[in-house]
Amino acid sequence: MTHSSTGKDHNPIYEDLIRERGDVVAEARRAAQHTQHQATELLRGRDAGRQARHGDDGTRAAVAGQPEWRGSQP
Repeated sequence: MTHSSTGKDHNPIYEDLIRERGDVVAEARRAAQHTQHQATELLRGRDAGRQARHGDDGTRAAVAGQPEWRGSQP
């Protein structure tokens, strides 16, 4: 039997597992996307709060999606 990695192979065992247990791979992908979205929103809120408090030139980098440089402060 030759196995091809094109992703179009018929795999009845995997299909049976999906029917019995659910598509764990798809659920994990959705959970990861949701977590990434939440983290992005939280970081945006944190950066907005920092801008409101400081209002200095360093916050422009955060707005542009770049890390903020604070020099060698601990």
